[in-house]
Amino acid sequence: MTKIAVVALGGNALTRLGQAGTADEMAVNAAAMAASVNEVIEAGWRVVIVHGNGPQVGNLALQQEATTMVPALPLALLNAMTQGELGSLIAGAINAHRGPGTAVALVSHVTVSPTDPAFSAPAKPIGPFFTREEAERLAATRGWAIQPDSGRGFRRVVPSPEPAGVAELGAIRALAEAGHVVIACGGGGIPVTGTGTVDAVIDKDRAASLLARLLGAQALLIVTAVDRVMLDYGTPQATGLDTLTADQARSYLAGGQFPAGSMGPKIEAVLTFLAAGGEWAAITSPGLLAATVTGRGRGGTRIERSQALSGGEHQLAI
Repeated sequence: MTKIAVVALGGNALTRLGQAGTADEMAVNAAAMAASVNEVIEAGWRVVIVHGNGPQVGNLALQQEATTMVPALPLALLNAMTQGELGSLIAGAINAHRGPGTAVALVSHVTVSPTDPAFSAPAKPIGPFFTREEAERLAATRGWAIQPDSGRGFRRVVPSPEPAGVAELGAIRALAEAGHVVIACGGGGIPVTGTGTVDAVIDKDRAASLLARLLGAQALLIVTAVDRVMLDYGTPQATGLDTLTADQARSYLAGGQFPAGSMGPKIEAVLTFLAAGGEWAAITSPGLLAATVTGRGRGGTRIERSQALSGGEHQLAI
């Protein structure tokens, strides 16, 4: 039986910290990501990729504010535009390894409930920072919800509802079974209800976890900026973890080790995947992805269902 891995790539892996997000920068970063993904394919896995788009959709939102000569577009279309942009970059980089037409980028729609509590409590910041005066003007003229963000100014906030389904699931499954590397649910997917698209942002890791469950994938691989999951992150006592059980990850999450603004959503996505029958998951950096999957060399953090580890003990990175 062919093994399927859903790989979740952060938007920050394509526009890295300190970069402006030029086309050349994103192309170089996509090439590095494709090399890591290709090693996973070479190890015998079929791969479906979900990518973030935070920096890119933020830049596009800023461009929307830079001129009054053309009408600004809604968030749902900005998501579609960045899905095409990043999907093209990633597909081209993978095809450079595996031949033209191997990778297929699919603009995807994710279904959400119109009664999701997130719609009454927008909290997900997107786009650029504004002064108070700019924020108040945009709130009045566009109906945006605006909140201060970390003392650096004001940003638009939008709902981030729980993804419930993937409209293009059948196409994704068929393409993956045909041997293609499928790039889907970019930026978490375009959120839709029964009445059409909505201005919201789906968490990319939640979308990847959902897609992995729907496809019956064996592994969920979350690629991020750190090599391993850390306990006491940001302190002198910080300790990296090589392996975790689901029970241990759940306990650490409940104990506040994984904050909502950083590692928390990734751990939650992993736990949901494992609880639904996924075999294992990993959280690591691009450079350690292949080693984590193959077990050859020092890898990132691998998270197993509790019974998969003898003795149920995690291993600390040295």
